[in-house]
Amino acid sequence: MRYFIELSYNGKYFYGWQIQKKVSTVEGNLEYCLSKLLKKSINVIGAGRTDKGVHAKQMFAHFDYEDQINVNNLIKKLNIFLPKSIRILNIFPVKKNVHARFNAIKRTYKYYLIREKNPFYQDFSWYCFYELNIQNMNLASKKLINYQDFSSFCKKNIYDKGNNICKLTHVSWSIINNNILCFSIESNRFLRSMVRFIVGTLIDVGRNKIGINDFIKIVESKNSNICKSIVPAHGLFLTKIIYPNEIFLQK
Repeated sequence: MRYFIELSYNGKYFYGWQIQKKVSTVEGNLEYCLSKLLKKSINVIGAGRTDKGVHAKQMFAHFDYEDQINVNNLIKKLNIFLPKSIRILNIFPVKKNVHARFNAIKRTYKYYLIREKNPFYQDFSWYCFYELNIQNMNLASKKLINYQDFSSFCKKNIYDKGNNICKLTHVSWSIINNNILCFSIESNRFLRSMVRFIVGTLIDVGRNKIGINDFIKIVESKNSNICKSIVPAHGLFLTKIIYPNEIFLQK
């Protein structure tokens, strides 16, 4: 039977989602604890691969296990044995062959900036001391909806080689209060470090370092060598993943 896990995590303590040798990752911790508790080697497949330092308010992954699971008991035990920076929110069965990554239809990321230094926000937002033109940043961000190829905003050697097409459905900047800015972006998929490159380039627009037409040229160039501005990972959150209702087992 295939099960989905819904979880959240503080990315500060991990070298990203994906398992790597000799470093702590979210996937590695999850696989280890599941395997110990279920007394079988468990392979976990995530809905995506967040980079080192990126947080998730909502992440999904799937694993296979042939027997019935006492879900409430497993959630409780996982939350005891996993690091404090990972929380299991839910575990539930899904239809056979449903894939946490490929069946996701929409993902939302948010990036937080603070404009006044605050030691209590430093792990979850980036202190941006530049004077910013928020109106121009919003105007530039809206232009992204007109494009689908985001080759300009990704690291090389991405795991989806040759496919840099993303269908954006929402992009915006908002002011939470006078000192906190939030960038929201929604798409069916994202490229590696795509959001951080986009935010970094929009910051250049806000600083009047480049104009909106320059931003458009960067997008249309489809050349990752042109885009050099990237913001730190600790301000980025994966906040929502949406799946079609058809993946769920009928109750």
